[in-house]
Amino acid sequence: MDGSFEIGKLAGIPIKIHYTFFLIIPIFAIIIGTQIELTVSLVEQVFGLTEPIDTSLITEGFMPYILGVLVSFLLFVGVFLHEMAHSVVALHKGMKVSSITLFILGGASEIETEVSPRPRDELPMAIAGPLMSLFIGLVSEGIAYASLISIPDPAVAGLFFYIFGYLGLLNIILFAFNLLPAFPMDGGRVLRALLAIWLPIEKATRIAAEIGRVVAIIFGIIGLISFNVILILIAVFIYLGAGQEVTMIRYTQLLAGVTVRDAMTTPVTTVSPEMPVTDAMDLMYSTRHLGFPVLEHGNLAGMVTLHDIQTASGIDRDALQVRDIMTQEVITIKPEDDLYDALKILAPNTIGRIPVVENGEVTGIVTRTDILKLMEIREVSGTKTVQSLLKP
Repeated sequence: MDGSFEIGKLAGIPIKIHYTFFLIIPIFAIIIGTQIELTVSLVEQVFGLTEPIDTSLITEGFMPYILGVLVSFLLFVGVFLHEMAHSVVALHKGMKVSSITLFILGGASEIETEVSPRPRDELPMAIAGPLMSLFIGLVSEGIAYASLISIPDPAVAGLFFYIFGYLGLLNIILFAFNLLPAFPMDGGRVLRALLAIWLPIEKATRIAAEIGRVVAIIFGIIGLISFNVILILIAVFIYLGAGQEVTMIRYTQLLAGVTVRDAMTTPVTTVSPEMPVTDAMDLMYSTRHLGFPVLEHGNLAGMVTLHDIQTASGIDRDALQVRDIMTQEVITIKPEDDLYDALKILAPNTIGRIPVVENGEVTGIVTRTDILKLMEIREVSGTKTVQSLLKP
């Protein structure tokens, strides 16, 4: 996820924080701090207390806002454990977990699944997160009850009861919310896994996504009527996430069994580091290609693209060589790699092409356009293999 930075690893999984994460803590702190009496009353009602708790420590000075920060932080610890539960099950199923990222709307585990996720794998993986939230909620509720019984000081008991009671309530709400049958919520994945027992995965995904869109529209309408910005943001998040899930499944289905070799362009037009930038521009114009691998003594030294030329100073352009503007850190891929892997590299990055390297030599180049064209052909041709389509 762009805008994220890694803070460490756990069980070999990179843990990242998105910059939006730092917005939600103060927002939650302000919301909780300004509504402290309301939330105290809510927790008391949920627990069915016959007598109100001592709130002298809870409402004193800046304590409401300090509690807001504390509860927000502990909530996101729960969100992290929620995502870790997904990831641990995924690792157990033999999948690769690229990272866990915390951001403004919660957390996300980047799990590399099979082309068609199997229900027996997706179901336990999807349900593990909500069950972890439920477990945290119930444990927190137990600590809250224990605080009232075991702590003799009423003010301290009230403070602990509020922290863990509110935290438990939030985690149980998180459990219920995540089980909504709407992508990209866990409930949407649970629904798809159940539908996929009887239906093709693509059809199961479309049904679950459409249900997700309906839920998003309902949330959006309620948010607009009640002027609730958070509900509106959640509605947009769910609606876009549902569409992205359908798109991803469509891509994985169309690219199943296709390798980079099937889509790459070969032979490759290359340039040398000493070539004048003006000559590289002329070559782009004549070949209609917007980027070339740069070879030095037969080895890949970089990539030069139209974007590199555009960012160079127009005044000095006539005096520049390719080596002065080329990108030296180049992502490469092998001919036998899955084409879907190439798409996953191209999609989140600004690059439009990847050199294909075999035994140290550049044997081809694959672009986003190459992949999309092949997908269009496969969609029209139905079940035909790529090899049969490439036959003259």
